[in-house]
Amino acid sequence: MSDLHKQTYKTYDFKSVGITQKEIDQLTKNKLADIPVGIKTPMTFGLSNDWLLSMHVSLPDQLTDNLKNMLMTNHGERVGLYNFGANLRPLTFELGTAEVDEEAMKRIKETTSRYMPFVQLKEFSPFINFNDNKEVAKVGFDITFDMSALDVYNKLMKVTLFVAG
Repeated sequence: MSDLHKQTYKTYDFKSVGITQKEIDQLTKNKLADIPVGIKTPMTFGLSNDWLLSMHVSLPDQLTDNLKNMLMTNHGERVGLYNFGANLRPLTFELGTAEVDEEAMKRIKETTSRYMPFVQLKEFSPFINFNDNKEVAKVGFDITFDMSALDVYNKLMKVTLFVAG
């Protein structure tokens, strides 16, 4: 074969082609999904290099965390908002009796309607857990709720108030 008919072809690298619109949309979606909306409690150091503390990236998860913290807060514990919280600590040792359960539900309903009115409370179930010991117990309740504006339904949350003995 003569040099005249010999043709030189250039080699291309696929990295130089760029990315498709579908790939751009997926990258954008992934970046938006990872934007933090609040700090997880109890606070822990973040496991990645992105954030110092562990963060919620889902609004329903953050609001559930906020609800739990509000229910565990007693009057006078929140600076500047004395009446913030459900103030359940005074009821801890009698939780599980009909009268005290009713009072606890009333307090939970009042604080939720005041500070988180978008939460619809559904069920309240107190518990006393004597974890292998008759004298020491975990006292708390399970609560079921909806946040219909965020398409969250029948969310169950366990709140442990106190270890009593």
